[in-house]
Amino acid sequence: MKVALHETVSWSMLRLLFICLLGFEACYGKLDFSDMEAGTAAQAVSAKPDLELDSCDGIFLTYTLVSREKEYPHVKNVAKQAWAFKSMATLMNVGDEELKDWKMYIGFQHKEILVSADGAVPIDAEEDFPTSVGNGTTLAGNPVTDLKTAIETASDFNQMSVKVQMSGTQFGLGKGGKPMPKSIKLVNDGFKCPAATRKGSRMSVCCKKDPKAKAKLLKKTKFPPRRYGDLTIAYDVLQAFSNNYYAQVTIENNHPLGRLDHWNLTWEWQHGEFIYSTKGAYARIKDPSECLYGPAGKYYGSMDFSQVANCQKKPILSDLPSERKDDEKVGKLPWCCRNGTVLPPIMDKSKSKSLFQLQVFKMPTDENRTAITPPMKWHIDGVINPQYKCGPPIRVDPQEFPDPTGLKAIETAVASWQVVCNITKPKPQTNKCCVSFSAFYNESAIPCNTCACGCNDVRKCNNKASPMLIPPDALLVPFANRSQKAIAWAKLKHLKVPNNLPCGDNCPVSINWHVNTDHKAGWTARITIFNWADYTFDDWFTALKFDRYFEDFEDVYSFNGTRIPGIKTIFFQGVKGLNYLAGETNGTHEYDPRVPGKQQSVVSFNKKNVEHFDITRDGFPSKVYFNGEECALPPIRPMKSSGHHQSSISLLAIIFSAFVTFLLMA
Repeated sequence: MKVALHETVSWSMLRLLFICLLGFEACYGKLDFSDMEAGTAAQAVSAKPDLELDSCDGIFLTYTLVSREKEYPHVKNVAKQAWAFKSMATLMNVGDEELKDWKMYIGFQHKEILVSADGAVPIDAEEDFPTSVGNGTTLAGNPVTDLKTAIETASDFNQMSVKVQMSGTQFGLGKGGKPMPKSIKLVNDGFKCPAATRKGSRMSVCCKKDPKAKAKLLKKTKFPPRRYGDLTIAYDVLQAFSNNYYAQVTIENNHPLGRLDHWNLTWEWQHGEFIYSTKGAYARIKDPSECLYGPAGKYYGSMDFSQVANCQKKPILSDLPSERKDDEKVGKLPWCCRNGTVLPPIMDKSKSKSLFQLQVFKMPTDENRTAITPPMKWHIDGVINPQYKCGPPIRVDPQEFPDPTGLKAIETAVASWQVVCNITKPKPQTNKCCVSFSAFYNESAIPCNTCACGCNDVRKCNNKASPMLIPPDALLVPFANRSQKAIAWAKLKHLKVPNNLPCGDNCPVSINWHVNTDHKAGWTARITIFNWADYTFDDWFTALKFDRYFEDFEDVYSFNGTRIPGIKTIFFQGVKGLNYLAGETNGTHEYDPRVPGKQQSVVSFNKKNVEHFDITRDGFPSKVYFNGEECALPPIRPMKSSGHHQSSISLLAIIFSAFVTFLLMA
């Protein structure tokens, strides 16, 4: 009887301790939302045990709002007022089976921006902290990923439960608002969660094993599974010592339109680490002063920091040039030394990866050889490439490598993390390429948007005005030489000439899409790519998305063309020997305008799969890409002038036009 009583008291004490330690209302009381402006909560003391926890036979989840405070700037519009909040989520395993790789969903609903989450990482975030979670987010344990049972740990609270402390910003709630999530639940396979119970500032739910759930035959992993992303970066620790370790970084492109040229990779060290040496890449800045005069200089007093590769908290790393590929000291690695070029898999699978290695020295806080903290706030970019947003590094199962001696064996990394980066749409006036439209049925060309790629100096031009229509031949000269042509064309066509002329597009690459012909059986267009920069693009590609007539693409005559069905896009690249886009050069005479590098081809389409075809609507792509970068499109299309008749040019003329184009290029 005494033993049974002792077990009952111990279990009750443990549950009460769990409630108190994790800040539940049972110990801290209910939060009064009307007092949140001051950032403090009324604490009505209550010592009642949590009955929901007592009756739970599974995983018990809670979310508690700790405080809320109005942030600057203070605005009158309630919907735009920002509030800082602090909250806490907890999970406790009160079932009889260990929970592997816990994942908790929090249904945020007030445009929340999560600034920090101590004890977890948002695995579905598109970027590192701070990250937008207004549509909800899923948290995964970091560093504690598994929750053991009371049975196998003798009721050890530290192994049975986990606490996640969060801070962030939310919008649109007044003084008396209820800034709580819509829902909380466990998203691990095989569990079923009812609607969460809410009491003031706290939500709780008991998630139990679903007896009807069918077990999925998945490979068992200790950590979250690797995820798909447009671009993934693997951070694998190959060797670990007490004060340093060797790591390998692998950049892999998975998107058919993703690409990097002359990539620059940056991150932020968390505990004062520094890069001692690199192989397959190099640090842009080699300055030993940050080590010498910082904590590293005190701890590693006898080290020669003049030999250290980089001492910055936020290093910038770049790929080595191709001539270093066989260098015994810094080269001799697979997928390295390509001038930072990572191609789409559709172009060349063998060139869709990049790899380098580095030796990292740690500081005293991480002296244990297994205490390794990966860098955070990853960012990668290229010259004219997609803009990527990278999430936080997620711990995954150690990467497996083939045995270097050729034996049928595998080696595993000491530890591995994965960073997922996804392509984002460029913001207005931040593009790196633009598109102009023209057509056989309209004498004017629609040039690229004003400031399509940004404007630095707007003192002598209008950065908000629409671009002026121009004659098609004006597309062949730099913007600085177009003004007189544009003004003369406007007077000829009786168009208004603004007092302050619009600024240029300022894009290093522009693409003209010209509708050539429209006949009963099909239609043709001519695509011209202009390079206004002073450098050459090797292995270039462009891609055009067509929403209605993707299947009607027939042929391209001077490029190689491939359909990508999943995204209704036609992929063009240069033919062998012409897969480079030369840079801008001087004109023939000193007074002549500079001449851009050009590539051009005719593209033909049939009309087998489209009904009610309208050339003014259907003859233009909905998206255009150059080397993966989405280009700025004009907001309007060329319209037919009154009395214009459809072209009835023959197919023979189309082929002849394509042949002449090829000869001119050659």
